[in-house]
Amino acid sequence: MQTKLKQFLIQLLYILLLLASQIGYSQNPLDFGSDIRTADPSGHVWEDGKMYVYTSHDEECQPDFFMKDWHVFSSSNLINWTDHGVILSVDDLSWADNYAWAPDCAYKDGKYYFCFPAGTGVKDRVNPENSTKWMGIGIAISDSPTGPFKDAIGGPLWTEPYANDPCLFIDDDGKGYLYFHGGDDYLVAEMADDLLSVKGDFFKMDMGGYEPKMEGPWVFKRNGVYYFTMPENNRILSYYIADSPKGPWEYKGVIMEKEGENNNHHSIVEFEGQWILFYHRWLDIDSSCGEQRHVCAEYLNFNEDGTIRKVERTEEGVGN
Repeated sequence: MQTKLKQFLIQLLYILLLLASQIGYSQNPLDFGSDIRTADPSGHVWEDGKMYVYTSHDEECQPDFFMKDWHVFSSSNLINWTDHGVILSVDDLSWADNYAWAPDCAYKDGKYYFCFPAGTGVKDRVNPENSTKWMGIGIAISDSPTGPFKDAIGGPLWTEPYANDPCLFIDDDGKGYLYFHGGDDYLVAEMADDLLSVKGDFFKMDMGGYEPKMEGPWVFKRNGVYYFTMPENNRILSYYIADSPKGPWEYKGVIMEKEGENNNHHSIVEFEGQWILFYHRWLDIDSSCGEQRHVCAEYLNFNEDGTIRKVERTEEGVGN
């Protein structure tokens, strides 16, 4: 009897340890140390070596992506995160009152530049001719990566064309390039030296003849090669490469397949020698209105020729 009891207790302990290890090993969605719902992650590693992720903030059961503020989260290990609170709100803007959508951030000359879309009006999906929705891109500045940020120009960088989903890329020579969704897609604007205005006209990039519908561009540089990544048809993460930040670009394929018919939005950044893909998933987690967006992360790897290996969604995620 004692032998059987001992064996049972050992087996029970093994099961409990296994369950505990699985709980500790599961990192997706990311636990940002906050109960808010987040999407559209923009990851950056600044001079202190920490990972910072700038996100939009989905309000519970929001109508048609009515969104009001942005947050930033930081971590030194990708497991334990700090929510630094609201870093900018549409209440701080004189020119927009809604649509606090996918942001980005850049660092130059001791300042942090928060690049954000915002807008006004309402989109009528039944009768599009009645729509009044408009969106533009603004710039806010702070001395700290966690803000608070202050609207630097008191208006959008431009009013036409309609624009959102900015990616503000700073090249090794200090030049800034703004990629965005809107107008004719696959446009890039070269920024003035102070990053507070656009220099010259928009440049329509050569995408090698392949231009699917897109959202959320993200550009990064690795080993002298520029990578233009995006949600192809708003759902499939795919990428191009080039020798210049303006292209011409060569389409290279898919990074992450779509999940159902839900959109995706991502960023790719190197952290402590390992590349990380941040993205969001639509999951039903304690929601009264079904699937809502939650930020996740996966390791991203390259082949020897610089091409990107396809990434699968996992529950384990990163940080282990």
